[in-house]
Amino acid sequence: MPFVSRSDDGAINGVFEQPQGSRAEELLSDDDPAVVAFRNAPPIVSSVSARQFRLMLRRSGLLDQVKGWVAQQDGETQDAFEYSGTFVKDSPMMTAGFAAMGFTPQQIDGFFAAAAEL
Repeated sequence: MPFVSRSDDGAINGVFEQPQGSRAEELLSDDDPAVVAFRNAPPIVSSVSARQFRLMLRRSGLLDQVKGWVAQQDGETQDAFEYSGTFVKDSPMMTAGFAAMGFTPQQIDGFFAAAAEL
């Protein structure tokens, strides 16, 4: 039976074999639906290779739109887009780019999850 910690919204964000002080004192059964869902949740993807990112842009029909946005940015952003080997989801460039494209946080997560599969 695991001890769980929860985020501010009440969702489980950690499962432990032993209590973790004031962080994880709630004891749930192994077959509790919330524990099962947490353990079976897909991993959160925080970065992908440049190849994966660009392929996902192409498959999503966004490559030309993103290249147009990048062309209007400063030189550092242009260099980062052109020469980065890895694209990190919460980097300033990515945050600004996804905001400019109107992506929700869920859409960004989905984009990175799909890109990680390529």
